[in-house]
Amino acid sequence: MRVVLITLLSHYRRHPGQLVMLLLGLWVASALWSGVQAINTSARDSYARAESLFSTGLDRLERRDGEPLTRDDFLALRLAGVPVSPLLEGSLEAPDGTRLIVIGIDPLTLPGDSGFATAGSSSSSNSGDLTGFLSPPWQTQLPPDLLDTFGLSRTDAEGATPRLADGRRLPPLTMAPSLPPDTLVMDIAAAAELLDSGEGISRLVARPGALDEAPPGLILTRADVLVSPGQLTESFHLNLTALALLALVVGLFIVQAALGLALEQRLGMLRTLRALGVSGRALVAALALELLLLGVLGAVAGIAGGVWLARALLPDVAATLGSLYGAGVGAELSLPWHYWAGGVAVTLGGLMLAGSGVLWRAARLSVLGLGQAQAWRAGFRRQLGLMAAAGGVAALVGLVLAAWLSRLPPGEGLVAGFGLVAALLLASALWLPPLLGVTLAGLTHLARRRPLAQWALADLQLQLPRLSLAMMALLVALSANLGVSSMVGGFRLTFLEWLDQRLVADLYLRPPAEQFAVIDDWLTERPEVAERLATRRSETRLLAIEPDGTGLGDAVADHTGERQPPVGLYGITPGETLTSRWPLADTQDGREAAWVAFRNGAAFVNEQLAVAEGITPGDWLRLEAPSGEARLRVAAIYPDYGNPRGEVLLTAPHLADRFGAPPGSLGVVLTEGADGAALAVELAAAFGLGQDSVQDQRGVKRIATDIFERTFTITRALNALTLGVAALALLASLLAQAGERRRRLAPLWALGVPRARLGQLQLAQLGGVALATGLLAIPLGIAIAWGLVAIINVAAFGWRLPLHLFPGEIALTLATAVGVALAAAALPVVRLWRTPPRALLAEEAS
Repeated sequence: MRVVLITLLSHYRRHPGQLVMLLLGLWVASALWSGVQAINTSARDSYARAESLFSTGLDRLERRDGEPLTRDDFLALRLAGVPVSPLLEGSLEAPDGTRLIVIGIDPLTLPGDSGFATAGSSSSSNSGDLTGFLSPPWQTQLPPDLLDTFGLSRTDAEGATPRLADGRRLPPLTMAPSLPPDTLVMDIAAAAELLDSGEGISRLVARPGALDEAPPGLILTRADVLVSPGQLTESFHLNLTALALLALVVGLFIVQAALGLALEQRLGMLRTLRALGVSGRALVAALALELLLLGVLGAVAGIAGGVWLARALLPDVAATLGSLYGAGVGAELSLPWHYWAGGVAVTLGGLMLAGSGVLWRAARLSVLGLGQAQAWRAGFRRQLGLMAAAGGVAALVGLVLAAWLSRLPPGEGLVAGFGLVAALLLASALWLPPLLGVTLAGLTHLARRRPLAQWALADLQLQLPRLSLAMMALLVALSANLGVSSMVGGFRLTFLEWLDQRLVADLYLRPPAEQFAVIDDWLTERPEVAERLATRRSETRLLAIEPDGTGLGDAVADHTGERQPPVGLYGITPGETLTSRWPLADTQDGREAAWVAFRNGAAFVNEQLAVAEGITPGDWLRLEAPSGEARLRVAAIYPDYGNPRGEVLLTAPHLADRFGAPPGSLGVVLTEGADGAALAVELAAAFGLGQDSVQDQRGVKRIATDIFERTFTITRALNALTLGVAALALLASLLAQAGERRRRLAPLWALGVPRARLGQLQLAQLGGVALATGLLAIPLGIAIAWGLVAIINVAAFGWRLPLHLFPGEIALTLATAVGVALAAAALPVVRLWRTPPRALLAEEAS
């Protein structure tokens, strides 16, 4: 076996380019897969740490009027026998500019099984109880991720008192690995001193179910209302995993092409080994061992490259998750042992899958058949039939999934949606080689009076067994790139339009609740103010839905079946400027009638809530209210892009009267030609508002757009890398068969065809096939875009994006297909041009 293995590996010493392409395919495929899995693993670890602290099942109390809570509120409730505990939150700046979240707790009143209490009671090895945590100089619990922020190592961190950006020192440090990134936990007295919060506290918490109802003047938010970031971001990670799996598959196309060519070029060697007595089983075992050795090398290199890629992309992923979901992700990778084992296993599994066809053919061909290259080409015709049949099976699976999705409740079927897109991609890729074969056969028949064109088409048919995998990779990469680009571009266009519709005011104010009415009256007297658009926010529970107001609606329960799902309440002022731009997706009696009903007390619901609960215009909602229950008629459904939860829209006065919602923001629409900057300065001076309290529309839109652009950096990067892998697959196929191509071209040159014409012929061959592949990728990409916006986006987020098609993207797809093919064909053409006539004759003689 050792001699056989050395003999097989000696092929790569004579053809190092094939070894490079084989390892390169394994490396890029493994790197993209491993990199994305490293990002997902690190992010999920951050979620787990965050949920262990923030989603531990604590009910929450806040003031109904929006005023901040104080220690007196806490003391009054405790004296009244209400089992609550105070929490204080704020932020501080580290010396390197990192924003640190500071949480002050009282571990003596916290529920003992909560993450807060656990964090507060987890003491260092030098203190066996809570004395050090509760008494000066107190203690600072922090995750190990933050040590680099303060320039500390693990050995000297315990008990250290590092400085903040303003020069003040933190209480002595102690490690708490369970804390989420950039988070400090300390006693509430120490936090109040650092944050200069005085008597204020952020919120009151209680054991879940300890309070039957909220005390007077407070809002009770149950623990199950709080949405965990892991739930919200699951679709994002599934999308990344799908893109990484796509890159892995495309990379394995390179491996498949390189393995097939290497085996075909070693037919003589295999025949000799069989003639010398090596059994077919031993030969297949040696080939499998060769794959295993190469796979381990490629997997190790790929995992190393994946870690580097993850480190490069993790900041953008963190920005994406923070902006879309408010989920904090650490900047450092945290990779458990199973990540490394999983990366090697996936790469080796993919390699064995890619090489299984080669091993199967080598095991089945006879000794004499091994010496005939034509035996491989004859077998390819049978393979085309099998590929067409397999494509039909994949298409049938896609139809079954589509039928199943049509029967699922709205907002479900995320995995099935990805399965439908995968089945569509697989069917198209499997049907591509048979379709190209039929097309080339037909064109060859039509070109029978043009000998050179007929030869070129026949030669393409001869190359098809080797080019088919590369073209399949190109088709998958182009269609996926086009589909995702259309989805992202449509999202961007829709998002910007939505911003223009929502941010209709020239100035936006967030005044303190006690100043809201005074500022509103002051603005009423200003001649440059055309409209004031006040907003309010609150929260309630959806009790039941009554179709058409019959009163026979069924009660609504969440996934646990115990409590009704929470919904947000948002109050707006339906001024002329706002109503003309606010989008409505569905109404009962038209847009104008919907706004009239809305002003008279009817409600709008966002698309997320409508999809999740099956609400249509005309239904009646029963909502939990301070006075008992409130019944609202649904006049319209509106798109609410990016909102992860259901929401009911009312006028701000109705929301204040029926649900006691506190004041929120105040939009100011100015008359034409008014100076908004001057008014903002006057507002700040008259009422002592900070710079963050008054913002103009352009600033808000710029911030939102910047967040959005960073949001999809990871998607664009993976798309570009996937397309690059497809280009490598095509380049590998062409470079690997460059020598045999020259032998085929030598007779043409001997018959008088100039080398320049031969070079043009090669470019035309590859460019034509790539153009055909690109043309097929266009409808496939549109179908993928539709699946993303109509199925996957609805299942993941609860709202649907309009399908946008961009002619520029389509033209770019075609240009990319042809450009990739021409670039891949350029090097063999240059080699042909530089090959002297004597060498061409020698190629033919050999």
